[in-house]
Amino acid sequence: MGKMIELKAGDGHTFSAYRADPSGKPRGAIVVIQEIFGVNSHMKNVTDGYARDGYVAIAPALFDRVQRNVDLGYSPDDIAKGREIRGKVTNDMAVKDAQAAINEAAKAGKVGMVGYCWGGLVTWLCANQATGLVCAVPYYGGGILDNQNLEPKVPLIGHFGDKDAHIPVDGVRKLAEKYKQHPIFIYEADHGFNCDHRGSYNAPAAKLARERTLAFFRKHVG
Repeated sequence: MGKMIELKAGDGHTFSAYRADPSGKPRGAIVVIQEIFGVNSHMKNVTDGYARDGYVAIAPALFDRVQRNVDLGYSPDDIAKGREIRGKVTNDMAVKDAQAAINEAAKAGKVGMVGYCWGGLVTWLCANQATGLVCAVPYYGGGILDNQNLEPKVPLIGHFGDKDAHIPVDGVRKLAEKYKQHPIFIYEADHGFNCDHRGSYNAPAAKLARERTLAFFRKHVG
């Protein structure tokens, strides 16, 4: 459905991104931020989904600074490899590249952002540091709790699972208390519950989170 495009970050770094376009006039645009598995078939499916909902959707390849064309599965080896690459991508690099995707997406109208797993953290950082975003939706972003002093500057909703061993639910509840104006939803689910390629996939939680996300994008993006 989509195609690969080239983007250029503010520091001159050129990288690829997956872009999917809606059939009619766009309602606006959504930047989709990857997990630690690269812009793989699942992330492309998610991006295609937002295009079907009427948005220009762009998923920047944030691993390109370290290794190009990363496309991992979900085996233990893949997870180890993804973590290794992710460890070499600084928050600053990720935000720079996400900013380039926002700038490109803005040609289609207002821009929202959604990110999953590591992309959830990047989305949280962008809500504080990026320009040109109107709203942000992080899903179970590991590292958000370590960066909760970075207050979102745009409307934000978050999705977390109460069985997520990576992100203690007590910490998530404290985050929700701290930022009452940004609804944080907690599901009876594990980390990665939105990904139908993983054992932790939870269809009811994924469906409800997506409905809430779409309603939020309808309100803020168009």
